[in-house]
Amino acid sequence: MSSTIIHVSGKTPASGSAPSLDEKDPFLVSLGERVRKLRARRGMTRKVTADNAGISERHLANLEHGVGNASILVLLHLSRALQCPLAELIGDVTTSSPEWLMLRDLLEGRDEATLFRVREAVGELIGTTTASPSRSHRIALIGLRGAGKSTLGRMLA
Repeated sequence: MSSTIIHVSGKTPASGSAPSLDEKDPFLVSLGERVRKLRARRGMTRKVTADNAGISERHLANLEHGVGNASILVLLHLSRALQCPLAELIGDVTTSSPEWLMLRDLLEGRDEATLFRVREAVGELIGTTTASPSRSHRIALIGLRGAGKSTLGRMLA
């Protein structure tokens, strides 16, 4: 049995070599770009951001360059230091516009019944309701022959 490690791309990694630009994970690259943009938007230096997040400046630099593989806890500390939701840092599409963010803020902490009513109202507004009102109150009685489906159906009608 061979002990050679083959990467998904079919290439064998050179020991001790840093990943080249084409080997960087696209998710980590875009994460690094978001971190850099959020930091720049707040006018924070890398040192201040790293100190506020409780991580090393080198780790933050690696993360911004798309080679740092941070844990979710590090990302949580970083999002707090950058004063943004963790979802925004990770790249959730619902954080991509101010309107999405306002909708999320409006719905946050609501109970299931309220969320259901809002979803139904929005569905009617944009014309994508899941079922017509007449169909939403239908049931199907399934059972063996002679089990009383017709009798129950007449009683429920």
